[in-house]
Amino acid sequence: MQSPVSLSTPPATDAQLLASARRALAIEAQAVTALAPRLGPSFAGACRICLACEGRVVVAGMGKSGHIARKIAATLASTGTPAFFLHPAEAGHGDLGMITRSDVVVAISNSGETPELVLLLPHLKRLAVPLIVLVGKLDSTLGRASTVALDISVPEEACPLNLAPTASTTATLAMGDALAVSVLEARGFTKQDFALSHPGGSLGRQLLLRVEDVMRTGSALPRISPDDLLGAGLIEMSRKGLGMTAVVDPDDRILGIFTDGDLRRAFDKQIDVHSTPMRAVMTANCKTIGPRALAAEAVHLMEVHRITALPVTDSNGRLIGALNVHDLFRAGVV
Repeated sequence: MQSPVSLSTPPATDAQLLASARRALAIEAQAVTALAPRLGPSFAGACRICLACEGRVVVAGMGKSGHIARKIAATLASTGTPAFFLHPAEAGHGDLGMITRSDVVVAISNSGETPELVLLLPHLKRLAVPLIVLVGKLDSTLGRASTVALDISVPEEACPLNLAPTASTTATLAMGDALAVSVLEARGFTKQDFALSHPGGSLGRQLLLRVEDVMRTGSALPRISPDDLLGAGLIEMSRKGLGMTAVVDPDDRILGIFTDGDLRRAFDKQIDVHSTPMRAVMTANCKTIGPRALAAEAVHLMEVHRITALPVTDSNGRLIGALNVHDLFRAGVV
């Protein structure tokens, strides 16, 4: 097999490679910048069509435009607008049935004459679904047939042959992002809403995972009476492995906490572990957290107060759980 690059071609210098990269970035940056002055009633209309959609936004494109269409559909779906990608060629072989009368179609074509998309126009007209097109030529078949046409034309591609879709696909992706962001802001979409569609991601864990989901309960809880001796407290700490023990009254209400730090301070004072009660060495008015608090709040509380473990209490101050920084690490919150 022959290399697509002639063997007689001299190797490019670093300066030439960097110059090519800078030229490509400059062309693509200009393509995106040129979109802003084109925004107007048509763009607002496209946003309102998406906001009024009672079904899903169906995004379609062929070739490189198809790859961009997939990304735009994914962005819409993850930001509060149900959407999916439809392959135009497959639509003509049965997948057109995915589109319902309550949907909106977004078609992407730089030329505005993509045959697979043009062939869908009579069917979309029969369904009476709104058609938004992202197109490089407004006066094209798709541009004229659309409900709303958004101009994503570029004066040149970053490709030196002006052939490979580069600046045009970048501009299209940016216009799609602008549409998705405008719609999500109009919906009042929040971080919590975003987390619901990203439960496996870092943000999802921070915004969805609660203390009760990761805390230790039952026999795993370290607890001791204020009248028990320090030696018994140390055994309880060691057995439960949380680096602390809660000091509680007979009704399990928290009176204080005893941690590794308290133990070091007790040893500095040469306190006798066999004769000193826990009430004499515990830290009263300790930090606690509720079970419905976000696990991320527990992380923040630990960071601010430089502690590594927290008792979890109910509304009456009773001990119902406990967690430490290692529990949060395992849960992926830290």
